[in-house]
Amino acid sequence: MKRFFSLMRRLANCQLPIANCLPIVIGMPLTQKHRIALCLLPLALLLSDAALAHTINYQLEQQPSHYVFWYYLKLGYQHIMPYGFDHILFVVGLCLLSEKIKTIIWQATAFTIAHSVTLTLAMKGIIAPQSSIIEPIIALSIVFVAIENLIVSELKPWRIAVVFMFGLIHGCGFASSLNELGLPRNAFGLSLFSFNVGVELGQITIILSVYFLLTKWFASRTWYRPRIVYPISICIAMIALYWTVQRVFLV
Repeated sequence: MKRFFSLMRRLANCQLPIANCLPIVIGMPLTQKHRIALCLLPLALLLSDAALAHTINYQLEQQPSHYVFWYYLKLGYQHIMPYGFDHILFVVGLCLLSEKIKTIIWQATAFTIAHSVTLTLAMKGIIAPQSSIIEPIIALSIVFVAIENLIVSELKPWRIAVVFMFGLIHGCGFASSLNELGLPRNAFGLSLFSFNVGVELGQITIILSVYFLLTKWFASRTWYRPRIVYPISICIAMIALYWTVQRVFLV
């Protein structure tokens, strides 16, 4: 706090480089009032972000806690199954490079932890991700996973870190969707927690489906990669590339 007020005094007295540069940039001198307004602008922006951290769901504020929990649990699950087609393809891509279900679930858990962090930060208004940037990156993350399945024959240790990083990006995408509905002020933590649990359950549903439909029966076959992993990964990559172009140029 002392440093903050020290910076304010220095700016007001024209002791910071920005105060000396601005008159040249805007072509007019800065008065004392201008300098004070300049130093208060970042604070005003921070306060405005905090005030608009997330949309408030007033209807759910009147509901009991167990209703809120199940409501957001279902919402989180449905955000993956069946409505989150891009997230479904991402998780399917994760399933194709490993034969062990435990390893796949660990990847999904790392993804959930990561998206929980950015989702919470975004809903609190600490970060303000732009959909126009986040959505194409989400599509590119799916492309990356699909191409990796084509060029790597076995799971590498660093994939958990890559999945975690992509989880941070996907969490920003979750935030934009969740913010449309809003969260109750008196159950902010509970609703976020149940939403994340729902997302994790949705991912586990996909993992179990892929495992028991494909991996468990065919992963040990010599033709598994050329006949199953390669074609599915190519399809995922092509769909995700289309989404990337669409989200960059057509939206």
